[in-house]
Amino acid sequence: MTEDDAARFAYLAEGNAKQARKRVAADVLITDRAGRVLLVDPTYKEGWDIPGGMVEANEPPVAAAERELREELGLTLIVGRLLLVEWVPPHGPWDDQLVMIFDGGTLDDAMVAELRPTDDELAGLGFLTPAEAKPLLKPRLWSQLQKALAARTSGDVAYAELDPDAGH
Repeated sequence: MTEDDAARFAYLAEGNAKQARKRVAADVLITDRAGRVLLVDPTYKEGWDIPGGMVEANEPPVAAAERELREELGLTLIVGRLLLVEWVPPHGPWDDQLVMIFDGGTLDDAMVAELRPTDDELAGLGFLTPAEAKPLLKPRLWSQLQKALAARTSGDVAYAELDPDAGH
């Protein structure tokens, strides 16, 4: 490495160290053959959620989504296309984050019948219609689910930014 290369590398490393480090959630929209949505009941927070979880450092979001499905549900899926990216402003003790929801497809009846939580992080799971899901989800998660379902139908990828002044 030349002196010029070392100086350029040091300059880039300094810039990298100053750039934002976003938290990233990688969730998966999965349905059954009746069109009901798979929700999980986490033990570590209130309300139900879409399966998935937080991306670890330097982990691709799709790999994180697939890892979370294996860890929490014993489900091995190849996650499909991106449906939603949503920026969530800082709230509570948390910095801002990007939420990504991927298409996990439709499970057949045999897979649905065998599906069980395989991790202590989940108290349960269920396949619910959107109307049944709404009262179990926090408003932000309900909104994300609606956007992901619409994107799945339209073939588009949805992008949204939550209002920093709204409750989360």
